[in-house]
Amino acid sequence: MTTLPERAGRRCHAVLNPIHSTVFFTPELPAEFAALGLRDPAAQYFAARSAPLGRVGAATVTATFYNFKHELIARYIPAAWDVVSPEEALAARLRAADALLRRLLGEEAVESKEMAEAADLALRATEACTPSARPLYAANAALPVPDAPHLAYWYAATLLREHRGDGHLAVLLAAGLDGLEAQATHTASGKGMSPQWVLRTRGWTEPEWEAARERLRERGLLDAEGELTAEGVELRRHLEDETDRLDRAPYEHLGEAGVARLTELAGGFTAAVLAAGGFPADLIGKR
Repeated sequence: MTTLPERAGRRCHAVLNPIHSTVFFTPELPAEFAALGLRDPAAQYFAARSAPLGRVGAATVTATFYNFKHELIARYIPAAWDVVSPEEALAARLRAADALLRRLLGEEAVESKEMAEAADLALRATEACTPSARPLYAANAALPVPDAPHLAYWYAATLLREHRGDGHLAVLLAAGLDGLEAQATHTASGKGMSPQWVLRTRGWTEPEWEAARERLRERGLLDAEGELTAEGVELRRHLEDETDRLDRAPYEHLGEAGVARLTELAGGFTAAVLAAGGFPADLIGKR
């Protein structure tokens, strides 16, 4: 077994994930789905991200997404499939990824040898991903690898994101955190989605958000001001360390040199995406 430097896999994931995630925050995806007749932003998101699972119902999406309110999802799923089939949704999100990467990175970067190298490294890492108890990863892994290197890179980043994400949900469940409590602790760490974005996109009300924070106070994880206590900080550390443990296979498979090179390449691409406005300025934060 390859031994990597501490948190090398986490650091690599941190610069890979934005390449996958930016598709949900840029105008290309809404434009593609609006052209197909699906115009509500929430419906577009649920259809785009759950499409690999097929024509599933709201309960399956709630189970795999974890921190969204079920009633919000049920407002749009399965009704969205009457407008856009899963196959059409998959094609739309790939077109959106193509357009946004060309816009945010530029044609030179998209066509570069560095992009082809990053795609090769990321795909090699996915060879060690496993589908057991990882439904979103498994569904995406069943899709064909795109031919274009920049889309193959986006696809591999998606697989690595969902592989880690599925494992993370198992860790959250074992820690006794429901979806909203998990989000509240992540927000309190300063690294998670800001409260306004949680309330705007996840379907929860402000009283429900405050009730979740109160439950966390009762467990000794948040203080009166909503900051993480020492116990809360330790829990967040444990959650991430356990997620690392469940997600180590792809990075160990790639090896220390491969992980270091992929982190370097992905870091450059992600920096360009961030500089080009690939995410809202108020997305992350405690307030």
